[in-house]
Amino acid sequence: MLALSFSKRSFSKLALALSAAALFSPAQAQQGPIKIGLTTAVQLQVGRDTQEAAKIAIDEINNKGGVMGRKLSFVVADETENPEVGINAIKKLTADEKVDVIIGGYTSGVTLAQLPHISSAKTIYLGVGAASPAITAKVKQDYDNYKYVFRTGPINAVHQAKGLVEWISGHLIGELGLKKIAIIGENAKWVQDLVPVLRKGAVDVGADVKMVEFFDTTTSDFSPLLSKIKSSDAQFLVVVLSHASSDVFAKQWYDARFPIPYGGIDVKSQDGDFFDRVGGKSLSEVAVNFAVRTPLTVKTVPFFDEFKKRTGRVPVYTAFGTYDSVHAYAQAIERAKGFDTNAIIKELEKTSMPGVAGLLEYDDTHDVKAGGKYMNLLFAQWQAKGERVVLWPKSLRSGNMIMPPWLTK
Repeated sequence: MLALSFSKRSFSKLALALSAAALFSPAQAQQGPIKIGLTTAVQLQVGRDTQEAAKIAIDEINNKGGVMGRKLSFVVADETENPEVGINAIKKLTADEKVDVIIGGYTSGVTLAQLPHISSAKTIYLGVGAASPAITAKVKQDYDNYKYVFRTGPINAVHQAKGLVEWISGHLIGELGLKKIAIIGENAKWVQDLVPVLRKGAVDVGADVKMVEFFDTTTSDFSPLLSKIKSSDAQFLVVVLSHASSDVFAKQWYDARFPIPYGGIDVKSQDGDFFDRVGGKSLSEVAVNFAVRTPLTVKTVPFFDEFKKRTGRVPVYTAFGTYDSVHAYAQAIERAKGFDTNAIIKELEKTSMPGVAGLLEYDDTHDVKAGGKYMNLLFAQWQAKGERVVLWPKSLRSGNMIMPPWLTK
């Protein structure tokens, strides 16, 4: 009898334990960290800054208790600048790491190659680096399959072209009287999207476009191109560069004492160490940025200061989008009151929050809104000792434009 009694008690305890496990294990599983997957070109400053910005946002959220009681963590996959490697990065994050959300990107060609795999994994993706409009166009073309895709930054290539046109019209032509321009760009997808809009817009505002030329991203000798630009009779050279060797171009332009100033979109020139890296030879180059340390919103200055405190450098544009994406995703979960992907997507679509570079909202293609109170192009010039002076828009101007020293009268 004693053995039978013990056996019944043991069975009762086991049954209670199994019942409790069945009741509480889902809730306990919910207490694991929310895993963010970062896909980026880790060897570049855009990649390093993506990771640093994610740490800042995650620390801010975790220090306040996380999201619905869960802390945030992140894991990184290197997509380099190669589509095949980029696809493998997405597979690693979704299949192996089983991340809850993906944030990152840099090269439009890589991101476009990744989209079908993001869709197949049904994982939310918040882009922070690639500018081709074709990325978010997928959302409108096939919402059910591509509703997972958002772009937090930068503003797309068409919006960037419009920003360049405004600068050409208001600053180059309107203030400096420089109507004759040449346009060069690397032969990449986002540049091919941008340049036709830029050319037409520039002509429409009164610019005399002397030449438009694309060059290969592997170009290392710009002498023939510089010679062609010089013979075009242009007064200003507008560049659209990202993956090309900006360092080499700046050095060759400077060493040739090239008689035409230049500026435009030069992603590598956004790096805080660019001036020193090229030995000061970017002096007078005007390079687009998306935020500077000025109160664009209540988030801008605190973010810049915290980033500088942690890293000792000034952040590039992927950092702005990453920081904002982490916060936007966390807030969407809170509003959705849970972790259902479709519910979070619906709440992301309603996002309206101050971001680092402007008010963050998404349009009906899940693309970041641009202009006015939203994200804009800022035109900053490299000046003496590596100081960057904002020239445009006029409302944020912090100094006057200088010319290359060999052109100064």
